[in-house]
Amino acid sequence: MPNTIIIGSGSYIPNRVIGRDYFMDSEFYTEDGVKIEKPAEETIAKFVEITEIENRRFIEDDLSNSQIGSEAAKAALEDAKIDGEDLDYIIYASNFGEVTVDGYVNFMPNMAARVKNKLGIKNRKCITYDMIFGCPGWVEAMILADNLIKAKAAKTILVVGAETLSRVTDPHDRNRMIFADGAGAVVVQATDQENVGIIAHNTICDNGPELCYLENASSINANVDQRRLYVRMQGRKIYEYALKNVPSAIKETIEDAGLSIENIDKILIHQANAKMDYAMIERLHKLYDVKDYDHAISPMTIQDLGNTSVATIPTMYDLIIKGKMEGQTFKDKGNIVMTSVGAGMNINAIVYRFP
Repeated sequence: MPNTIIIGSGSYIPNRVIGRDYFMDSEFYTEDGVKIEKPAEETIAKFVEITEIENRRFIEDDLSNSQIGSEAAKAALEDAKIDGEDLDYIIYASNFGEVTVDGYVNFMPNMAARVKNKLGIKNRKCITYDMIFGCPGWVEAMILADNLIKAKAAKTILVVGAETLSRVTDPHDRNRMIFADGAGAVVVQATDQENVGIIAHNTICDNGPELCYLENASSINANVDQRRLYVRMQGRKIYEYALKNVPSAIKETIEDAGLSIENIDKILIHQANAKMDYAMIERLHKLYDVKDYDHAISPMTIQDLGNTSVATIPTMYDLIIKGKMEGQTFKDKGNIVMTSVGAGMNINAIVYRFP
């Protein structure tokens, strides 16, 4: 049975840096629709303290999701040194598709097809497929790619994750400061090498009462147009859900790979917010009765890039493997975990071993 290895990566980080000042004139409301009377500066300071998000990146008005996804894809193809015509699949993870500056969402044609068009790929056998799976979408797209390769239905696949969340956030919601724009991509390929690449994966879907923890909804300010929909999340419930379920899901995946926590070199965890990520990694180690560990095991980009949903993990991977994250490297033949949690609620994890 073939295995799935990453042969190239790319990312697109917007040039537009959005700091605290951008939100200083905001009129924030609570989740119950009550106006927050304290100064915005105070709300912003508290937000930064909890999430550690000091800056985030937004795309310019003349750019789109498919454009930044295409840039990440081009970089990944160049890094892999392959021709786009040799791709069997393009799998594109996104939750909002192409979004206009005014916040209108468009998924037709699908995002993978748009990227294939922008890359100029003529191969009619290159199948374009979109993955809508919340923030875990890119990881799930990697799992799908692995299944296709192991089934010998494909040999070479481009996996993209891109989002323009700045265009779907409620200006009156404090949580808008979490979200950002960005894109990441990898090219994966079949190999006959044994015990390399994606050696284990795990997906969990809790779609009962968790369904509404993260959804689209009208503005929390009842005085504005209620027809337009924005990202709405129940932060406390998401936090509690993630802490209860993500560490055990990661542990299960590590065990499926025949490994333990001491065999894992890095954990690339979805950059949701710093407090939650730190807590999940700490709780994971507690499951192994490990109290002291090197915090560098879990790299963080959220402080400067914000939460770009499906793009956080492929972007982080690309930055590390290209030596663009200070103090962070991957080891030859080392094991890493890629894991995410998000709307659904969905959780997934991959154990990846470098060749």
